[in-house]
Amino acid sequence: MKTFKFAILGLALGSAVSLAEDCQVPEKPEMPDGASATMEQMLQGQQAVKTFQASLMDYLKCLEPQLTAAQAAAEEGTEGAADNYKQLEETYNTGVSMEEEVAGQFNTEIREYKAANPG
Repeated sequence: MKTFKFAILGLALGSAVSLAEDCQVPEKPEMPDGASATMEQMLQGQQAVKTFQASLMDYLKCLEPQLTAAQAAAEEGTEGAADNYKQLEETYNTGVSMEEEVAGQFNTEIREYKAANPG
């Protein structure tokens, strides 16, 4: 039974990277220039960021089962599993970093908008 389990994990892991490619990474939204944007452009930018964040959460959820399977295989010592797990973990972490980067950029634009439009 254990051999069968390893065979299934091996098949799953062998295609884990290609499965990760099936998860669609959303494109980062274009940021409005807070220093010169109108309120409408800032609101559109805010909506674009929210849409991006929702799409990114879907992307991360798509990766989670693969990440969990790769971690289990790595813990069991399946050949090549540790490298595969590391790759998937880096892919997942890159997605998380993208969200932080986009949120940070938008917050910067909001500060610039407020500085250019006091009151």
